[in-house]
Amino acid sequence: MKTTRFDRRSFLKTSGFGVSAFYIAKTSWAQSSPGDTLNTAVIGVNGRGRSHIDATLSNKHKSVRLSAICDVDAKVLSQRAADLKKRKVDVTTYSDMRKLFENKDIDIITVATPNHWHSLAAIWAVQAGKDVYCEKPVSHNVWEGRQLVKAARKYKRIVQTGTQSRSSDGLQAAVKWIHEGGLGKIEIARGLCYKSRPSIGHVDAPVPIPEYIDYDLWSGPAPLVPSTRNNPKKGPVHYDWHWIWNYGNGDLGNQGIHQMDIARWFLGEKRLSPRVWSLGGRVGYVDDGETPNTQIVYHDYKSAPLIFEVRGLPETKGGKDMPKYMGAGVGVILHCEDGYVSIPSYTSANVFDKAGKPIREFKSKIQGTDAHFANFIDAVRSRKHQDLNADIEDGHISSALCHTGNISYRLGKQASPQALAEFVKGERGGSETLERTLEHLAKNEVDISKEKLVLGPALEMNPKTERFPGNEAANALLTRDYRKPYVVPENI
Repeated sequence: MKTTRFDRRSFLKTSGFGVSAFYIAKTSWAQSSPGDTLNTAVIGVNGRGRSHIDATLSNKHKSVRLSAICDVDAKVLSQRAADLKKRKVDVTTYSDMRKLFENKDIDIITVATPNHWHSLAAIWAVQAGKDVYCEKPVSHNVWEGRQLVKAARKYKRIVQTGTQSRSSDGLQAAVKWIHEGGLGKIEIARGLCYKSRPSIGHVDAPVPIPEYIDYDLWSGPAPLVPSTRNNPKKGPVHYDWHWIWNYGNGDLGNQGIHQMDIARWFLGEKRLSPRVWSLGGRVGYVDDGETPNTQIVYHDYKSAPLIFEVRGLPETKGGKDMPKYMGAGVGVILHCEDGYVSIPSYTSANVFDKAGKPIREFKSKIQGTDAHFANFIDAVRSRKHQDLNADIEDGHISSALCHTGNISYRLGKQASPQALAEFVKGERGGSETLERTLEHLAKNEVDISKEKLVLGPALEMNPKTERFPGNEAANALLTRDYRKPYVVPENI
């Protein structure tokens, strides 16, 4: 594991913190009663962070105050502060989260940064005595996600994962019904991420970073390398980082983490799968993205396989509609002994018998980010992480399922259609899933005999240690080389 030993004093020295300021500063919550106002700060306010802001403001009845916002993009930061001022909300602004963590009056941190910052930002926050709401995926790799779980437990902080489906009462009821045998045994749990992801374009040279973005802070734990992407609307930094391995995890870890979590929730599995493989590719266009836009991930749980499908191309070449399968496009399908369940959203589940006749429907009255944030605040006040609908350990496991699938893919090699078919032949649901995927690519005029897909190896994992026994190439991808001083601590 290539990490730098975490030395608090040297870290504080290099990053400009005083020893007493960062680590032994106590938040107001530490000495306050549940009736006191909880001061909240949002880190990363360009995209998902705006929903965090709205959720914080909508929970005024729970005595939560939005007190600060933080972003490395000065233009975004000033615009968001101006927007809040129009809503009669005055906030302190920060460009460096470490300075924010020094503020003793901040009780809660919500993290909506790019993926590569999630774990480290949350770890630093809990070390500073803050409770944390961390967006999905909670990590950029498996190891740092487990480190975050350790930190939350050691410092006795409440850390919620941003998988808001866990707070939807309709899905909670559906999970309970399935676990009680409502449709017999689950035979296959299937996650779907059929979401349009067109080309991000191609540049021939590095693109200058706007002067109003602190690119060193933005890069953080990742290598400080030039940007080679330039979205006409988002520029060389924002959003398209999802498709670059240094920062993102593809749509598997972007959108798909929600459906991965729902599928695992229904299966009732509490650990990583003991065996995983993946195949796919970035096909249909040539651009500066690295992650696959077409992917199958197979988690070989003993109870039932969890199969995940990513499709970024439309239903047919040049079309606008995305494909659907058994009533869902971005959703989950549970193939059961006595029928199937289609979960086409974050909040509802439709049950069908074996003939495809609707027999039951689960709808949510309580749902969304607001409900999920309210559950987080309730747990902050109770001081019991068991009260969370999506405790950080659940967030870690579901995020890590995405990461291990990507590890197999990244270790793979291009394979012929015949080799793909032979590989999946003995896997429950494997051949059928591959056949539908290849039909989808054919409709997009992708010839996989020429534009070959990547076939990753089947990786055996020890779910207890969260490592691949005897496979150093795979184990190396469980973590990353961290750039000082943005280092996830090895000794929590």
